[in-house]
Amino acid sequence: RQLPDFLGNLPEPVCFHIWADATGEPAEREAVALAHTLAGRFNGLSYQLFPRRENYRYYPVIGVMGGTSEAATDYGVRIIGLPIGFQMTSLIAAVQAVAFRGQTLEPSTRIKLSRLPADREIAIEVLTSAADELGGLAAKTVFGAAVASERVRAFLIVTDFFPEAAQRYSASTLPRLIIDRLVHFSGAPDEADLLR
Repeated sequence: RQLPDFLGNLPEPVCFHIWADATGEPAEREAVALAHTLAGRFNGLSYQLFPRRENYRYYPVIGVMGGTSEAATDYGVRIIGLPIGFQMTSLIAAVQAVAFRGQTLEPSTRIKLSRLPADREIAIEVLTSAADELGGLAAKTVFGAAVASERVRAFLIVTDFFPEAAQRYSASTLPRLIIDRLVHFSGAPDEADLLR
């Protein structure tokens, strides 16, 4: 019922790139069905289906791109696993971050992100689950950072499907942020925490 409020009047178009096997595992089939349904319901959304890639360990992978299926811009926003439960909020946060071109962040945050050194690449992983209410808040911040800076890439991993991802980082509480596989942060950071 609330989706039209969040997705009905996007200022810029958004395209989902789905890397999955549409006839494969249930989560992959559901991800394709979700993208198809959303694109059919909301004019500003479209999607493209791509085959699995060797460099992705988990599926489905949902890339949230700016533009349309004919001309998409990759802002480095990825959801790995099917966004279920509270993680539908994370999917909405990703769409809004891309559609509003990162303006979901405070101006001072966007300015600081624009000053990252040109040779600095930052990967932020958010480990979360369907029952993790704070996951959407963490996702909003990191997805906004990825869209605001071409040097940041953001990956939300739904650990319901990939518990080994949580085990790899000894994540006993969720959400858990991992920055460049070195810095760990438990909970949903505000923008100031993320920039430290």
